[in-house]
Amino acid sequence: MTATPSAEVPRLGQRHQPLARPQPTALTNVETAVRAAYALRGNDRGSLTVAAPGLYPHMWSWDAAFIAIGLARLSIPRALTELETLFSAQWRNGMVPHIVFADGDASYEPGPKRWACGAVSADAPRGRATSGLMQPPVHGIAVRRVLDAARRAGPGELHSAADRIRGLWPGLLAWHRYLAERRDPDHRGLLTIYHGWESGMDNSPRWDVPYSAVVPAKAFVPFRRADVHALDTMDGAAQRPTDGDYARYQWLIEELRQAGYDDARARETLSFLVADVFASAIFAAASAELATVGDELGLPGTDELTGHAERFRRGVASTAGDDGFATDLDLRTGQPLHSQTIAGFAPLLCGGVSPAQHRALVDALFSPDWCGHPGLAVALPPSTSPSSPSFDPARYWRGPQWPPMTWLLIWGLERSGEPEAAAVLRASALDQLSDGVFAEYYHPFTGTPLGGRPQSWTAAVALDLALTD
Repeated sequence: MTATPSAEVPRLGQRHQPLARPQPTALTNVETAVRAAYALRGNDRGSLTVAAPGLYPHMWSWDAAFIAIGLARLSIPRALTELETLFSAQWRNGMVPHIVFADGDASYEPGPKRWACGAVSADAPRGRATSGLMQPPVHGIAVRRVLDAARRAGPGELHSAADRIRGLWPGLLAWHRYLAERRDPDHRGLLTIYHGWESGMDNSPRWDVPYSAVVPAKAFVPFRRADVHALDTMDGAAQRPTDGDYARYQWLIEELRQAGYDDARARETLSFLVADVFASAIFAAASAELATVGDELGLPGTDELTGHAERFRRGVASTAGDDGFATDLDLRTGQPLHSQTIAGFAPLLCGGVSPAQHRALVDALFSPDWCGHPGLAVALPPSTSPSSPSFDPARYWRGPQWPPMTWLLIWGLERSGEPEAAAVLRASALDQLSDGVFAEYYHPFTGTPLGGRPQSWTAAVALDLALTD
């Protein structure tokens, strides 16, 4: 995908001036951090933080990683508790499930009975109700951030955090080994996902083609959608995936259950099988970050982690064109899945592309197809480019802006030697988050907060960005 040149592209070092948008008086960074801390406290259930009251009353895997990153600014012990709770529900085969269900809340569907993990898989944990899917493995990045926060806090905090990370280490290694072995059996350097939910970007245009091949059986009865009913807005349905989308999502769960959540059987029988470049980039970056933690603490497995990082970095780069954009792959048909979505920027997280491709990616990020679009309320990347025919500014991953994805791009730009570009995005992100609402996602043109609120991972990244030195 080639960016369209324009004189309106914001220059690095110049802050984009947002259009007027409906919001309260903007908070200062300190006020934003304080309000984010209160939001996280309100969603805290003791040993886990629910993703969002009402809409998401349980623990989600990659949400928990971002939450730990934010909590490290407040309490390093509590940040580690978040990760420990998540990994206490790890499957015997190493998979970290995408949902860990909190006790006493049966409002969310699909709930534990629908997944029936313990009944059909010997690998499912006993004593913890979980889903049978995974999500992108941000956890290694979170562990690195928590350890860095502990070092800044002093020797006592560092010693305590290091001991607890040692306790987490076998689970972290098993998780990364599961991903490398079970989700990339052909050694492409790309993670296989069985459901759009595993990408975290449920209804992204990335998955339109493979989802079209998912046809629920005529006798299948979909469950009641809790997500639309949980939103207290009149246009709640317009912000969410369609009923047609949800019928496919639910049928894929049934297919997975019929496969016993067994990876080998799933690869043979599922209607949806895709190589996900964005999750692969996160895995490469997280493996590299964990390797540095292992080296620092003298822990085993660092060579293995470094090998994962190199293999998946190459895998992501192998999908990139001259413009640097990475491309998913439909493993059922062997066809690349070209789309104008934020996932194309995957190499900015893990590297591996040439300097020319890297430069093209950074330039594209600030072009009118993305952050430089003149209609944006805040100069941040939408989940789908406004230039795409699939763009929908209000519907979940088809257009809205997602603060944790902004955080990942800021982190990736800093990591790849682009501090000015990262600073531009950070300033715009804090602009957006200064409304103090901490919405799940934002309308890119009006700035309206959408989805669940307060969303814990949004509050967490707001806290981290607001308190960055």
